[in-house]
Amino acid sequence: MACESHVYESPPEGAAVDWTIPQDWAAYSQEDHHTWDLLFERQVEQLPGRASQAFLDGIDVLSLSKPGIPDFEELSEKLMELTGWQVVAVPGLVPDDVFFDHLANRRFVAGNFIRRPDQLDYLQEPDVFHDVFGHVPLLANPAFGDYMAAYGRGGLRALEFGSLNKLARLYWYTVEFGLIEEEGALRIFGAGIVSSHGESIFALDDPSPNRIGFDLKRVMRTNYRIDDFQQVYFVIPSFEELLRVTVETDFAPLYRELENSSDLAPDDIDDDDTVITIGTQAYAEAKANGARAASAG
Repeated sequence: MACESHVYESPPEGAAVDWTIPQDWAAYSQEDHHTWDLLFERQVEQLPGRASQAFLDGIDVLSLSKPGIPDFEELSEKLMELTGWQVVAVPGLVPDDVFFDHLANRRFVAGNFIRRPDQLDYLQEPDVFHDVFGHVPLLANPAFGDYMAAYGRGGLRALEFGSLNKLARLYWYTVEFGLIEEEGALRIFGAGIVSSHGESIFALDDPSPNRIGFDLKRVMRTNYRIDDFQQVYFVIPSFEELLRVTVETDFAPLYRELENSSDLAPDDIDDDDTVITIGTQAYAEAKANGARAASAG
């Protein structure tokens, strides 16, 4: 199952109307399983002391250390007992309404393909390693599992309000690239960080990015970049607090308020921010300068 392009305009042949497909676990090659094992071993070696304890606990309780790409049926059986979630296979990126409906019904969609061995460090499309290793362990945590289901329900409402771009920022800065404070230290929990060898280090140790205390409105005003390490990370105090804020917020007036608020760039510092770290932005500036030099040449 070598990774090619997995972006479709409609469900490909063999997919159901909700875009789900069989995982077809038996079709994975030895190389596929070896690629998973390489990625898994590299990440679990560096995550203790960096990743949220809830994430590390999820790896253990779901037996993700078992060699080879996990079987979604086995994962779903364990998750159903813990938090009512299940993992369903999809051929690639799915439409927003389909994605939100699955989340709202506690079904996490995961690509059934895996990157090639020469793509260990970067893949533009989320594959089975990103989706399962990055996302699924936290679904074993009750508070985070409830948050994901609430986000799915909120996503369906956001489509009605035409405010999906605002809500997408909440997913980006929590589910994908969130930090959490645990026992007085920052830890990573976002799937985009925990599944990335480089960003697992950058997000906590590099002086370049800003690190700011989580505020719902602030997050939903903030643009993000999809092509490189983040210029800002938001820090939640706990998964329980993230769930509380999400469930108790009336998003309809918040969307109206955001329509009249200016967006913030990823490197902006706002007057009302709870600043944990003011970054140098040296990494982003160096990349920008390199791009300009290449363009000029």
